[in-house]
Amino acid sequence: MKAVVCKSYGPPENLSLENLDIPKPKPNEVLIKIAACSLNFPDTLLLEDKYQFKPGLPFIPGSEVSGTITEIGSEVKNFKVGDRVLAICGWGGLAEYISLKEESVILLPDTMGFSMGASLMYNYGTSLHALKDRAQLKPGETLLVMGASGGVGLAAIQLAKRMGAKVIAAASSAEKLEICKKYGADVLLNYTEGDFKAKLKDLNLKIDVIYDPVGGPYAEPAIRNMAWGGRYLVVGFAAGDIPKIPLNLTLLKSCSIIGVFWGAFVREEPLQHIKNTELLAQWHAEGSLPVHIHESYNLDEAQLALRQMMDRKIIGKALIKIYDYTEQNLVLPSKISKTVFNNKEEIISHVGKNLGTSSPITISQNMVSAFADATLDHQWIHIDPKKATLSPFKGTIVHGFFTLSLSVNLLEQIYEVKNSLMGINYGVDKVRFTKPVPTGSKIYMTADLVEAEDAANNGLKMKILAKYFTKDSEKPVCIAELLSIVYF
Repeated sequence: MKAVVCKSYGPPENLSLENLDIPKPKPNEVLIKIAACSLNFPDTLLLEDKYQFKPGLPFIPGSEVSGTITEIGSEVKNFKVGDRVLAICGWGGLAEYISLKEESVILLPDTMGFSMGASLMYNYGTSLHALKDRAQLKPGETLLVMGASGGVGLAAIQLAKRMGAKVIAAASSAEKLEICKKYGADVLLNYTEGDFKAKLKDLNLKIDVIYDPVGGPYAEPAIRNMAWGGRYLVVGFAAGDIPKIPLNLTLLKSCSIIGVFWGAFVREEPLQHIKNTELLAQWHAEGSLPVHIHESYNLDEAQLALRQMMDRKIIGKALIKIYDYTEQNLVLPSKISKTVFNNKEEIISHVGKNLGTSSPITISQNMVSAFADATLDHQWIHIDPKKATLSPFKGTIVHGFFTLSLSVNLLEQIYEVKNSLMGINYGVDKVRFTKPVPTGSKIYMTADLVEAEDAANNGLKMKILAKYFTKDSEKPVCIAELLSIVYF
């Protein structure tokens, strides 16, 4: 196979294109024929031995890939030959093949092509974790994005707008700021012209959250303009220098400095990572996350692409197409329209009516296995595909994960209650499967509000009749009564 190889640390010009043996997958690995590999800023740090992970020499750069599984190891449970997948690999992506542990691989949704699959997780995964899990960004808040035209910066802009925030985009040129505006930025700020601190002050805006993948001399001026109780997200140091922040600023502003290490989050909180991945896939299917591809390069142009990234000439994503694939016949569902309630009275008046229909989601074995680990429910019919082939169902089934975990995700797509203090989806009252639902099924839900009654502490208890369908079923494969309570 052809691969780009780093034999000595230094600039991209040191890399060489070589012919290597195709790797043989270990028992717990899958072999992927790579379609695309996107480049990220840490790829350039690896080349210079400046990153926290050390692959050792020689190594193949490239941290984010998509492609097709061509071979599986003897112990692999969650995938089969022919599956379209994406993966965060750390390194090894600038090659025609890569062998990875199955837990590092995610099934590519039917709504997503190879280009998006190789461009989604690193930038959008980092930014969603930062804004949703770490900063807990709220609708109506103001977000300042530093380095806004880079891959994670543009992702942060799109996600923040999807979450209802106002966005200030800070970048180093008019061209870059124009791209930021295209992807939803409300206010544009060139931080290389004039006094950055004074420019922020002149905006006269309450900055609640700062998303900073740049660091360097711009960090402290940004924090000095943060609102009371603000949150500063440490995402990276593209400027090269790690800023030293006077801690009296955090005292005076009662603000927080919050670290964002997405790679560790994926390892330490796999269930939350899966939930975030499902949400990104849903938002992409709805059309709200259009990735900006700066340029597509061939494998023998990888040196050029990495050089342009180091010189900060890349806006959005640089994509290496390993072979000339075409993306056709992708299933693109129409945008989901949520039912939105503003108060208790609107919910009560909706009793007896339909709430809506979710977008489809494919239930992978990875999702089911992660749920089993979290709930200590290790029934073999759910987690052992080889043994399950001997069962009447001819494979694993998804029933526990389906009703106890996935239902909550689908309900979040269907309805939303504004102006409430808290909402809890807290269980299933009745459930009936009309047929077995195997792993790998594509599921969608339609829901009706059947009851709404007052509860203690100014709450409203809701009973929702949910019907679940697979891609090819005319009748529901499952019917369940879901219970929720909202407090005002």
